[in-house]
Amino acid sequence: MNKVVITVVGKDTIGIIARVCSYLAESRINILDISQTIVQDYFNMMMIVDMASCGKPFDTVSRDLYAIGREMGLRIRCQREEIFDKMHRV
Repeated sequence: MNKVVITVVGKDTIGIIARVCSYLAESRINILDISQTIVQDYFNMMMIVDMASCGKPFDTVSRDLYAIGREMGLRIRCQREEIFDKMHRV
């Protein structure tokens, strides 16, 4: 498996989950876990995905999702799971 952590943060608007998930499906990226919440008018989502079947390199996916975020007024970030784990180890 090639796990990646994707975070999405920004002002809530219609279609955030649909847009991100459509891109992932088109790119053959499998969603393993997803959590989302809205606090006051702010949308927060964290996903763990598997890129094993994706034909695109990590950097391309990361740039594409960043661009989608900019279009929608959101911050979308991708991190490889092993880097995320090391950064958040206590």
